[in-house]
Amino acid sequence: MKSYLAAIAACLAASVPAGQAPAAGLPDRIATRGSLIVAVTPNYPPLEFRDPATNALTGFDVELGDALAKKLGVKIEWQETAFEQMIPALATGRVDAIMSGMSDLASRHGAAGFVDYLRSGPQFFTQASRAGEFGDMQALCGRSVGASRRTSFPKEIAAWSDAHCSDKAFEFVGTEGSADARTQLRQGRIDAAVQGNETLSYVMAQEPNVYVAIGAPIGAQLTGIALSKDDAALQNAVAGALDAVIADGAYKALLEKWRLSTNGVEKAAINAGQ
Repeated sequence: MKSYLAAIAACLAASVPAGQAPAAGLPDRIATRGSLIVAVTPNYPPLEFRDPATNALTGFDVELGDALAKKLGVKIEWQETAFEQMIPALATGRVDAIMSGMSDLASRHGAAGFVDYLRSGPQFFTQASRAGEFGDMQALCGRSVGASRRTSFPKEIAAWSDAHCSDKAFEFVGTEGSADARTQLRQGRIDAAVQGNETLSYVMAQEPNVYVAIGAPIGAQLTGIALSKDDAALQNAVAGALDAVIADGAYKALLEKWRLSTNGVEKAAINAGQ
């Protein structure tokens, strides 16, 4: 019997990367496999993108995900997934998690549970060459504003327009992601765009003197790691790993590296999004 138990222990240990110990509380399927399958859409720098020089997957989410995996005692298997397919992939078990700049919204709690790890807010911006036209956010009323149609931004833009623009509502233009919105902005097809303020400072640093922010963020959101809504054990394990990464200073270092210091959280939270 002892030799049998020893053999099982050896098999489980073999599934864990060298130098790591399996974290308590992980579901058996993940602990036995030794990996966490995570959906990502690498088109949202600095959270996740492919390095133009090497095509390697990189960004804040990628490095934070790897740090969390070490705390959990598993590897990460990043799986590129179209944004609209992420929640279905999670629901059917094709992936264990989503870590791709996804907002924790109360409207999504029926489909997923979220471990919140970053603050965000939708931010208006325009071309730097047109900064004089938009001295404040009110100057956007009646103008065309673009944003990714797959996010919560269209609703938030409409709500701000309804509250501040009276009979001069925005002309909203849905785009295929934030990169497309910036392209349309540079081409003069829209007057302004909206994306999360956690990404805008990085983009502006990569493309100096191209964009300028307008006003303050029009809302406050939390970005979360999406997990099965029915798997409290996995949610708690990931939250514990995040708290450990915050405590040992690795989280702060990553925030500083990716120009996200103002977007950090002090502690992991579960389903705190509104």
